[in-house]
Amino acid sequence: MSITLHWFLPTSGDGRTVVEHFHANRAPAAGARREPDIDYLAQIARTAEQVGFTGVLTPTGTWCEDAWLTTSALIAQTTKLKFLVAFRPGVLSPTLAAQMASTYQRISRGRLLLNVVTGGDSVEQRRFGDWLDKDQRYARTDEFLQVVRGIWTGKPYTFQGEHYQVRDATVLAAPDPVPPIYFGGSSDAALPVAAARADVYLTWGERPEDVAAKIARVRALTDRPIRFGIRLHTISRDTSAEAWASAAKLLDALDPAAVAKAQEQLGASESVGQQRMLALHGGDLSRGVRGLEIYPNLWAGVGLVRGGAGTALVGSHSEVADLIEEYHSIGIDEFVLSGYPHLEEAYWFGEGVRPLLKQRGLLDGDRTLALATA
Repeated sequence: MSITLHWFLPTSGDGRTVVEHFHANRAPAAGARREPDIDYLAQIARTAEQVGFTGVLTPTGTWCEDAWLTTSALIAQTTKLKFLVAFRPGVLSPTLAAQMASTYQRISRGRLLLNVVTGGDSVEQRRFGDWLDKDQRYARTDEFLQVVRGIWTGKPYTFQGEHYQVRDATVLAAPDPVPPIYFGGSSDAALPVAAARADVYLTWGERPEDVAAKIARVRALTDRPIRFGIRLHTISRDTSAEAWASAAKLLDALDPAAVAKAQEQLGASESVGQQRMLALHGGDLSRGVRGLEIYPNLWAGVGLVRGGAGTALVGSHSEVADLIEEYHSIGIDEFVLSGYPHLEEAYWFGEGVRPLLKQRGLLDGDRTLALATA
C-alpha cells in the first residue's frame, strides 16, 4: 500500500530555531522571527502543494491562530491541497461541528480532513471553560463523534448520552465526501475511542518497536478498517553530516533556562503521549546532538522545548527515506511532517526524500493526485 505525506502549517509562528511557544510555554522564542500572517502561511501551503504533499495539519489551541478560519482563508490560495484541521470537540456542539465540516467540504470541494484533539492539558482545557477530567473528556469525545457521524448520514439524528442530547439534528446537506477523522491519544481511555471512531489513528514519533506495540493495541480493539499515521519533524540534507550539523545548530540555539521552563510545564501535562515524548530525552540538554539520537536517524532534541511532537527524522535523504520505509513496514501509512523553518524544510524533503520514496514504490503518483482531489 502507498503512503500519504502531509506537511504542517505553523500558525503560532516560524523561525530558524525550534519555536517553543506551544501549550503553556507561550513566551516567544528567539528564533520566532516569522509571524504567522496569512501571506506567509499561504506561501507554505502553496509550497507543500507544489512539492507533492497531500495535505497540511493545522494545530489547535490558545497559543496559535484558529485552524478553521486560517485554513478557510487558504482554500482559494491552493487547488488540490487538503487541510487537516485540528479542533477540540469539547468547545463546540457536535451539531455545529457537523455543519461547519459540511460547509467546508462544499466550499473547498472536498478538501477537508479532521483531526480530533481531546486535550491532555487541563490548564489549556480550562482556558476554553472545560473542567472535565481526562477520562471524562475521552468519553465525551466518543459521544461527540457518534453524533457528528449520525448527522452526516443526511437524516435527522437523535442521541441521548451522558454528555450530549440532540433531537432530530440535521445539516443543510451531508458532506460529500465525508471527512476522514484523524485521532490521537495514548492513554487507556483514548485507545478504545480511537478504535471505535477514527479513520486514521495518529501517534507521535517514538521508536519503531514502540509504535508497533501501540498499533497492535489499537488493532486488538477493533475489527473495522483503520489506518495509522505518525507525526514527526524532519531534517533531510544531501549528506548525513549536513543534516546532523543542522540539528546541532537547532540544539546550540536552545537556552538552558528555556529548556528547564519547558520541561517543568510539559512535565505537568496529563497526556500519556506527552510523558512518553519527555521520557525519550529526559530533559537533558548536555547529551549533545548525537546523544539525543534515540534510534538510528531518530532525534529527540526538538522535544526539549516543544510540546507535542518532539522527534525528528535526521539524515541524508536516503537515510530519512529508509526510516520512513521502516515505519511503513510496521503499519504506518500516513506521515505528518514538519521542520524549522517550515518553508525551507518542505523543499528539502519534497525535492530530496519524496523522489526516493516514489522510486521505491511507496508513493503512487496517480493515487496521491486522486487523494488530493477526491
